[in-house]
Amino acid sequence: MAKILAGDAALDALLVPLLELAAEAGRRIMQIYRGGFSIQLKEDRSPLTEADLAAHDAIAAGLAILTPELPQLSEEEASGHPFGERGHWQRYWLIDPLDGTREFIKRNDQFTVNIALIETHAPVLGVIHVPVSGVSYFARRGGGAFKQLPGEAPRPIHVRRLGGDPPVVAGSRSHRGERLTAFLRRLGEHRLLAVGSSLKSCLVAEGSADLYPRLGPTSEWDTAAAQCILEEAGGQLTDTEMRPLRYNTKASLLNPHFFAFGDQGRDWSKYLA
Repeated sequence: MAKILAGDAALDALLVPLLELAAEAGRRIMQIYRGGFSIQLKEDRSPLTEADLAAHDAIAAGLAILTPELPQLSEEEASGHPFGERGHWQRYWLIDPLDGTREFIKRNDQFTVNIALIETHAPVLGVIHVPVSGVSYFARRGGGAFKQLPGEAPRPIHVRRLGGDPPVVAGSRSHRGERLTAFLRRLGEHRLLAVGSSLKSCLVAEGSADLYPRLGPTSEWDTAAAQCILEEAGGQLTDTEMRPLRYNTKASLLNPHFFAFGDQGRDWSKYLA
């Protein structure tokens, strides 16, 4: 695979076309969102709509032109790449064409397009696009994290440090459970923001929230772009033993439970049972 992509200048050169590609996927999603759509169930019982597939097709075609030498791993075709094949990949695209399909179905506007470039098991480039608002978050390894509103120049974003106020916790709209309830009880006083999709990690990256604890199942395409953005904003996305998540290291594409947080001065794992 082309080693040139490892350089910072080459990563920078990929950002503009990647942002345009994510925005195009967002436009295709919105065309379906504004009309009617049908819902199917995948083998794991998670929902699938025409918007997931339309976004996948747009991204897959665009990346094949942009970097024909790089493999792609998308939520919508992950089963076509067994670990015996992808385990040899050192550099590849990891894609969630529509993160928050349940939010899309509920029409609450909180869904995203996620695209990440993985190199030696870590995300080195990440883009998250919000189709409804047109806002994009992006980062590349060593280059800082940014938020871009439609028609405006990108602005740097940074996590915030915990002060004396109760922490602001970003929690899932569609995935709650007893473990998270117990964790929040042990955490003590806090303010909870109910948010869908990878927007939770984006809120932490821009300093609007302090913590996103995920104590339920997710897949690697759910977190890769967010991890790059969060790390470049000064935060971390770690497993519950406070170790950064790694990608494509095993047959299963499921993540461990994790924390996305800004202030690295607190051990969030101590609030687990």
